[in-house]
Amino acid sequence: MAAICWTLSEDFAGMEAQTRGLAEALGYVPTIKRFKPRAPWKYLPNALWFNALAAPGPGGDRLEPPWPRVLVSCGRKAVPLALAIRAAGGTRCIHIQDPHTNPGRFDMVVVPRHDGLSGDNVFVTRGAVHPVTPAKLAAAARVFAPRLAHLKRPLVAVLVGGPTNRYSMTPDITEILGSHLAAMAASSGASLLVTASRRTGADNLAALRRGLAGAPADIWDGTGDNPYLGYLALADAIVVTADSVSMTSEACSTLKPVYVYDLPGGSRRFQQFHESLRQDGVTRRFAGTLEFWSYAPLDDTAKAAAEIRRRLTLPD
Repeated sequence: MAAICWTLSEDFAGMEAQTRGLAEALGYVPTIKRFKPRAPWKYLPNALWFNALAAPGPGGDRLEPPWPRVLVSCGRKAVPLALAIRAAGGTRCIHIQDPHTNPGRFDMVVVPRHDGLSGDNVFVTRGAVHPVTPAKLAAAARVFAPRLAHLKRPLVAVLVGGPTNRYSMTPDITEILGSHLAAMAASSGASLLVTASRRTGADNLAALRRGLAGAPADIWDGTGDNPYLGYLALADAIVVTADSVSMTSEACSTLKPVYVYDLPGGSRRFQQFHESLRQDGVTRRFAGTLEFWSYAPLDDTAKAAAEIRRRLTLPD
C-alpha cells in the first residue's frame, strides 16, 4: 500500500528538517526519503538529468513504486526526482526553495522571500519552514529541565553551524566565538547551552571548548539524547551562527531574543535574510552583551501548511 506522504531531500539535516516540518504541519507522519545522486547525474545540471529515477545511488533510500500521494521535496537536486515521481504516480508535489525551473511544474512551491521568486502557485515565507512547534518545545522542556537545573539563569542557547560554500568556520574562528560567549556569560551572569551541528566538525568543536574554558556551560558532544529542542525551550535568549537559515528560523519561532553571530563570508541572499529580520526587530547582531526584547513570532510553517490545504485537495 502506498504511503500517503514522503519527504525527499539530499542527506542534509537542514533540508530534511524543512520537509519534515511542512509535512507534519500538513497533518502527515511522513516517510523520510534521503538520496545521494551517483555519476553521471551528480555532475550534470538538472536540465540534463535523463531517466532521473535512476540517479539515486548507494547510501540513500530506494525511490520506487508504490508512489506516495503527497511528496514534499527540498533542494535543487531533488527537483528532477520530484517531477519524475509526480509524472509517474500522479503525486501531489510541494517543493521547498527555488526549484530553478518553472514553479508551475509543481502543485505548490514554498520559498523564503530572499529567494525572490513569485508565481501563482508560490507561497513566500519570511524564513525557512521547520519542525519546531510549541508542543515539541514544551515536551522537551519537561525532559531536559532536570539536567540543566544546576545552571544559573539566564540561560543562553548557542546553536553552532559549520563551514559551507558561503561561510568560513575554522578552529581559529570558533575559538574566538567561544571566548566571546564566555566573556558575555561572565559579564551577564549567564550560563550557556551549546550544541553543534554535523557540519561543525571535531576540530571546530574542540576549539570552541577551548574558547569556552571556565564558562558555566552544558555542551552537547553528540552522544546521548539530542538536547536541541530542550535548549531552545529552556533558554532565555539564543545565539545562532549566521550560516544557517534553518537554525535562525527555528530560534525565531520561540519568541526568545535571538542574536546572530557573524562569520566570514556570506552571500546576497543570506545578507537579505538576516537584514530583513534585523529590520523587523526579530534578531540582533551578537555584540557580546545580553539584552531582552519582544517580537512577533515567525510562524511560516503553519501559514504555509494552511495555504497549501486551502489551495490543494490533499488526502487525509
